[in-house]
Amino acid sequence: MTDELLNRFLASFPQMRIAVISVDPTRRRTGGALLGDRIRMNSLRSHRVYMRSMATRRQNVATNAVLKDCIGFLKSLGYDLVIVETAGIGQSDSEIVDLVDFPMYVMTSDYGAASQLEKIDMIDFAELIVLNKYDKRGAEDALRDVRKQWKRNRVAFQTPDAEVPVYPTIASQFNDPGVSWMFANLCRLLREKLGLPAEAWTPKFDTTLKEPRATVLIPGQRVRYLAEIAEQGRAINAAIDRQAEAADRAQSFWQALQELEDPKLPKALGLYDADDLTEAGDRSLTTLRQRYNDAVQALTSENLKNLREWPQRLKSITDPVNEYQVRGKTIRVENYRESLSHQQIPKIAAPTYKSWGELLIFLGKENLPGSYPYTGGVYPYRRSGEDPIRMFAGEGTPERTNRRFHYLSVGQPAARLSTAFDSVTLYGEDPAERPDIYGKIGNSGVNIPTLDDMKKLYSGFDLCAPTTSVSMTINGPAPIILALFMNTAIDQQVEKYLKADPERWTEAQKKIDAFFEGRSRPCYHGDLPAGNDGLGLGLLGITGDQLLDTETYARIKAETLATVRGTVQADILKEDQAQNTCIFSTEFALRMMGDIQQYFVDHKVRNFYSVSISGYHIAEAGANPISQLAFTLSNGFTIVEYYLARGMQIDDFAPNLSFFFSNGMDPEYTVIGRVARRIWARAMRERYGANERSQMMKYHIQTSGRSLHAQEIQFNDIRTTLQALYALFDNCNSLHTNAYDEAITTPTEESVRRAVAIQMIINKELGLNFIENPWQGSFAVDYLTDLVEEAVYKEFEAISERGGVLGAMDTMYQRGKIQEESLYYEHKKHDGSLPLVGVNTFLPKEHGGEIATEIELIRSTPEEKAQQIANVQAWQTSRNRLAPEGETEHGHSIEDAAAEDETHDGHGLAYLQRTARERKNVFAALIEAVKTHSLGQISHALYDVGGEYRRNM
Repeated sequence: MTDELLNRFLASFPQMRIAVISVDPTRRRTGGALLGDRIRMNSLRSHRVYMRSMATRRQNVATNAVLKDCIGFLKSLGYDLVIVETAGIGQSDSEIVDLVDFPMYVMTSDYGAASQLEKIDMIDFAELIVLNKYDKRGAEDALRDVRKQWKRNRVAFQTPDAEVPVYPTIASQFNDPGVSWMFANLCRLLREKLGLPAEAWTPKFDTTLKEPRATVLIPGQRVRYLAEIAEQGRAINAAIDRQAEAADRAQSFWQALQELEDPKLPKALGLYDADDLTEAGDRSLTTLRQRYNDAVQALTSENLKNLREWPQRLKSITDPVNEYQVRGKTIRVENYRESLSHQQIPKIAAPTYKSWGELLIFLGKENLPGSYPYTGGVYPYRRSGEDPIRMFAGEGTPERTNRRFHYLSVGQPAARLSTAFDSVTLYGEDPAERPDIYGKIGNSGVNIPTLDDMKKLYSGFDLCAPTTSVSMTINGPAPIILALFMNTAIDQQVEKYLKADPERWTEAQKKIDAFFEGRSRPCYHGDLPAGNDGLGLGLLGITGDQLLDTETYARIKAETLATVRGTVQADILKEDQAQNTCIFSTEFALRMMGDIQQYFVDHKVRNFYSVSISGYHIAEAGANPISQLAFTLSNGFTIVEYYLARGMQIDDFAPNLSFFFSNGMDPEYTVIGRVARRIWARAMRERYGANERSQMMKYHIQTSGRSLHAQEIQFNDIRTTLQALYALFDNCNSLHTNAYDEAITTPTEESVRRAVAIQMIINKELGLNFIENPWQGSFAVDYLTDLVEEAVYKEFEAISERGGVLGAMDTMYQRGKIQEESLYYEHKKHDGSLPLVGVNTFLPKEHGGEIATEIELIRSTPEEKAQQIANVQAWQTSRNRLAPEGETEHGHSIEDAAAEDETHDGHGLAYLQRTARERKNVFAALIEAVKTHSLGQISHALYDVGGEYRRNM
């Protein structure tokens, strides 16, 4: 509430200076106090706000003994307003009233029975009462009762409810109209009580909406979606078992009739004619025929079809060659590969079931790869000519990471690039000399604040080539980074179009030279690496729409969007639950995720995943494999429900959703992909009525970073190899293998080469991996699959009981569970009951498991930091002037009194803010905004209209 009030004071009164004193209670037993308020106060970035936290240092009171002196001291320093926030007031402590000019009481509906209101002193003394958390159950009744109590205390029974100074609010939501209406009345009451000048104390903003508005992302009638998916999944398993019994009965009757040499016996799974069931003669034979027909008719049409077609499907994978159609194209696959021993090794190991019931269980729960429910894999065969290797890199400047990408891609048939960004980029800031930013520029990731940086990062890779795919690990500012990427891809294709005709390119060069006349052109620093042909660098500092006519540019843009391949992580739910790189309010971040997907639907972006629903960071934060899988799937279904609530059609967006898991050493990781594919496919088909493409869950997997240890780091490659084996045998769609030295530093070229070699050796040398479904048919794997599936359903029900994923996030259920599981792991690691070779067991004599290997830490250099700071400043100077006129709000930027005459960050982004306020598609506006503004400028402009994330403690 204090943060929201400060935001409104700062926005409404540009010259006001405010001091905040926040008093927290001292614990009676320990004498300590948690002074944590400033962590959750985003408004403190303004130089016009000073905040001091202090403890009560005494028991059973809500104020500090020196509070009066502190208030007096701050008043002497010329602050226009001093806000004192006391510790939570009980039913009798109202000492604060004697220390302030205007007492205000903030309460919630959780006060107990209505009679408890009689005991709250502050209802007598407060000039204004706020009933916060109005979105909670029972809040409307509480508002009625508090207003009644206020009237009773003041004997003002004739006062209309609208004039009672009790205001409902939802301060947890950015820009809540209830808070705005309360703020307007707070300013009015301050003016009236303290005789303040009206012109200086009247806020100017829209208060047409007065009631708080709870943001309902998922309609109330669908809030049990997870429990219903669990119920449905169990029901499908039970139905498969019942159908299997019916199939076995049918088979036993058919075989008995065959033994009796029944002349009317139909083909297996065929039916007797009606006349054959009533003909005179042997009564036992007639009864057997009737029982057989009844058993066959008890099977569903789908199961009958599966059983009847099975002989032909079996033949297709056991014949020497299989042919099938994909989008009108005939695919021809050799079904066997000859080993060095001249044995024919099958690509697909065929089931050998003779029992119709067992076969039906296999088809219902497993099926061949490429067939519903896709437990064995979403494609019939693995992709030939493109291994699932993802090449992960990110360090220093765009040029440095570009060189690493080209190094990793040498000799590879496909470039599957995966990008790590530095924390400056992850938190939506521009590189700067500010101490909290400077040291992080280009460390543990690449620094990408502008469109030019993105162009340099992927230069030399044709982003529209079918062999190129790019994954970006970015979440908070993901919509902005994705807009940079899409513009990079578009401008690459513009460059190719211009260079295809020498005359066109010469004409374009003249325009570029005119644009940079009198100014230096941006450039790629250093030599181009081998394999980089310079594609993407021809349009540095300029965009394609400045060089082409509108129609041609629009055509190239449409073709690019329909072609480009890749993934952006953009998963804000797991960020709130586990990783914490959130920058925008959760509601606004989800809204922008939806805007991205809507833009993809509108522009036919079919080959790019709009979100990578990520369990990896949930596992890295400490979750066990069950929780990782359950939380990730539940987040995925939450996004599905939200997009449906926005009016999108399931088959328009579900194919653009991808997943990302971690693979550790636990037994459950053997089947994490199998269970995920099965649960997803069933829910998509049975609950949402989605088509086959939507039912096919595609996921990336990464070997566990948490399993890398600084002790005996050479053993890390062994763990990574086993985890990669899990993933490849489970038919993951792409895989990143960690480098052994990542426990200490960003990987070196040598360690990355070894990490890539792990996958290549498994893919190209390991004999069992020639078989593409090696897990299928294993008793152990089948048992683990059913075990993990049921465990996930139980977790779905636990989340559902808390109001679904978003309700559980409000009470920090996911985060609390992750922390518990992390603590359990660390305890077992510490006491040795979880053996870790080289860490707590099998320790070497000479150094007892301590870090003995000397490794040079990979860090960005001062020159690289300076380069990025200079580049972003040059970009702003060159490009900001091209933006539409219109000054943005900048209440969230750090105002500098010495720079009042300069252009504020975000100048020219008023149209972007207007788009957000009017709830139009923000991503469409971002596609334009990144052409003229940097990442930090855009982030700060959006804070003013979408709200900044508040950290939970």
